Amino acid sequence: MTHAIVLIQAERNALAELGGQLAEIRGVAEAYSVTGEWDFAAVLRLREQDDLAHVVTETLSQLPGIVKTQTMVAFEVYSRHDLDALFSVGE
Repeated sequence: MTHAIVLIQAERNALAELGGQLAEIRGVAEAYSVTGEWDFAAVLRLREQDDLAHVVTETLSQLPGIVKTQTMVAFEVYSRHDLDALFSVGE
């Protein structure tokens, strides 16, 4: 499984609808509106690494109102769920 975070800058007139559109894309697990230089952060979880290029370049970045994206691929994934499972072994 491939995990990635895509930071997204959007045109101001697209902000109201873009979050919902991002969330509907296959492979986008969550989409957050955020503060700062970027307007959205989309968390991608994809079965195959090859799916990443398709989702980012052919689907996500083609949405109307997206100005710029920056993709960060995760090497390892850590979550509270994983930590809880690790420490509950043998209980």
